[in-house]
Amino acid sequence: MIDDLIDAVIDREGGYVNHSADRGGATRYGITEAVARANGYAGDMRHFARPAAAAIYRRLYWQRPAFDRIAQHAPRLAAELFDTGVNMGPEVAARFLQRALNALNRGARDYPDLACDGRVGAQTLDALAGFLATRGAAAETVLLRAVETLQGERYLTLAERRPANEAFLYGWLAQRIG
Repeated sequence: MIDDLIDAVIDREGGYVNHSADRGGATRYGITEAVARANGYAGDMRHFARPAAAAIYRRLYWQRPAFDRIAQHAPRLAAELFDTGVNMGPEVAARFLQRALNALNRGARDYPDLACDGRVGAQTLDALAGFLATRGAAAETVLLRAVETLQGERYLTLAERRPANEAFLYGWLAQRIG
């Protein structure tokens, strides 16, 4: 599963990009120069290798935030969290999940509210399992919609707060939501 997700992100992000409106600066395959440097790459970003990008995506955006553990219960949700994490940061994606689970727990009757700390641990995984068990077959789809709604709202807010982000808003909504 993760290999296909990584390939899709790399294909969507493309090769070397250094857009003047992008605060992330130079990227290759969607990996910012800062992330590449933090992971040991010292060369020109134009030459950053695809396998190195794939390794970073697997480690920092799939395994470290425990989206691989979510995939065991809700693979479509895990795929969305991975993609959201790549674009907004894994902690933001995890907070979206935690907020959605809290809003959908019927006043903490189905499972306790979670701290929205951006870390997927035992409590978040237990809440996810409780939600899926309680709400039945459509549960993953509903939770996925809730996460995507939060993501879309954040994109709009980013564009409203920083007009330069309007250059990216259409693509974010077209490629990252739904």
